[in-house]
Amino acid sequence: MPLGNLTSQIFANIYLNKLDYFVKYNLKVKYYIRYVDDFIILHSSKSQLQLWKDEINEFLKKELKIKLHEQKSRIIPLSKGIDFVGFRNFYYYRLLRKRNIRKMLSRIKQYKNSEISHDKILEIYQGWQAYAKWANTYKLRRKITAQLNHY
Repeated sequence: MPLGNLTSQIFANIYLNKLDYFVKYNLKVKYYIRYVDDFIILHSSKSQLQLWKDEINEFLKKELKIKLHEQKSRIIPLSKGIDFVGFRNFYYYRLLRKRNIRKMLSRIKQYKNSEISHDKILEIYQGWQAYAKWANTYKLRRKITAQLNHY
């Protein structure tokens, strides 16, 4: 089943429901957020996070026959920003991923070079704007709009 397929998202939510219950009711984690197969846990103690990580990995192996991704499962300070659901999340603000900004600039360049139509760039731009407005991007969105209006 393709990873982006809607049914794969539904199945991931159903399959990982046991993980949600384990984390919330067995481990009693207060700040736990999961979206499909990505999740984050917030806590002030690095040692507590490591303990929970080990317990979650053991639960996943034993109960669901899966394991945490070794390179992607890491404990990092929130001050460095957490890459989650398409944004770099910090304490009090949210930024877009740099690759998403580069992709939009690349699309504008394609439009400038007549590689994509006016209707297509408007469709792409509207989708990007809808996504970008959820982050702290007021100045960035004005800059992108100005570049697009220039052509």
